Amino acid sequence: MRGGMRLRFGFLLGLLASLADISHAMAQAGPHDRPPHQVWSFEGPLGRFDLSAVQRGYAVYAQVCSACHGMKAMTYGDLAAMGLTMEQVSRIAATQQVPGGVDAQGDPVTRAATPADHFRDPFANPEAAAAANNGVAPPDQSRLALVYPGGPDRIYAVLTGYREPPAAYRPSHAGAVYNPYASGREIAMPPPLRDGQVVYTDGTPATAAQEARDVTTFLAWVAQPHLEARHRLGMQVVLYLLFLAVLVLLLKRRVWSDVH
Repeated sequence: MRGGMRLRFGFLLGLLASLADISHAMAQAGPHDRPPHQVWSFEGPLGRFDLSAVQRGYAVYAQVCSACHGMKAMTYGDLAAMGLTMEQVSRIAATQQVPGGVDAQGDPVTRAATPADHFRDPFANPEAAAAANNGVAPPDQSRLALVYPGGPDRIYAVLTGYREPPAAYRPSHAGAVYNPYASGREIAMPPPLRDGQVVYTDGTPATAAQEARDVTTFLAWVAQPHLEARHRLGMQVVLYLLFLAVLVLLLKRRVWSDVH
């Protein structure tokens, strides 16, 4: 009895500590404006990814974001799931150089990546990443759309929300840039996108807003690669439960039909 009480008390203390950590993290994050809601193809129980937008978003990531942001959870082979052939994936991987061990003299060497390799990290370590980016290491983008408060709406808002700061704004550190949707309404990343910065092979006009929307879709796809499979399974479960409910209703009527 006492052991059970101690266990419940310990669980309660752990829960309170977790809530305190979450509250502290939220307080540390700082205020920001609420991002406007966007319409995404992957929203809702029937949502699915527009693979054309995902492919364009990868182009934005590869040509712009990958210079600073890593994506450690992704392999080049994972790109096949966005509608590419393995030959295309292999060609993409071969353009990247990854660590290849050491040579006979013990010096590190690189080699062309294969589909089995994880995405190349742009920096050797977090310290080097921070030193190259105004003292703030750029976050890994593998699960950014899931863990970033506000999700895709806020990612898109940050990417398109750079504007002239109010007169009262004072940067908290060198290199900080005003952005009302970033934590504390400032960010260490200067505006990353501009019109015509990315080459789209499908002929879509590469405006900064389109690039932001496409790369946000790509990040959402990376963070939830099995989203459509979960949606399909959910719909199958719902339809199965509805079928069972109809059978139960018919059985009930038949069993009680002679009862007056």
